[in-house]
Amino acid sequence: MRVPSDFAGKLQARSGLAALQAELAAETAASLGRAGREVEASLERLRAFDAEGPAAGDRRELVRAAARAVWAYWVQREACGLVDHRQVIREQRIPREVLNRVGLL
Repeated sequence: MRVPSDFAGKLQARSGLAALQAELAAETAASLGRAGREVEASLERLRAFDAEGPAAGDRRELVRAAARAVWAYWVQREACGLVDHRQVIREQRIPREVLNRVGLL
């Protein structure tokens, strides 16, 4: 049994579009995950520095790096339609000085 020719093109176009949409959604999720992990890593480096004390190096660069990671993550989130960052700020325990550098506060 064959699909009538009137419908065959529409089904192929829809299934091709669905496959493309699934691929784009997967890449968007992967990109958001990578950005989130970078935020976690940069904040962990900052916290580790704070635990070691001032003799450990230049804290300003760690704050800048954390702010860049947070900003990039928020750009990814907003591209996904997630514009409220309050929960992320609480969960990640993002310091005020990093938020100030991003320009949020």
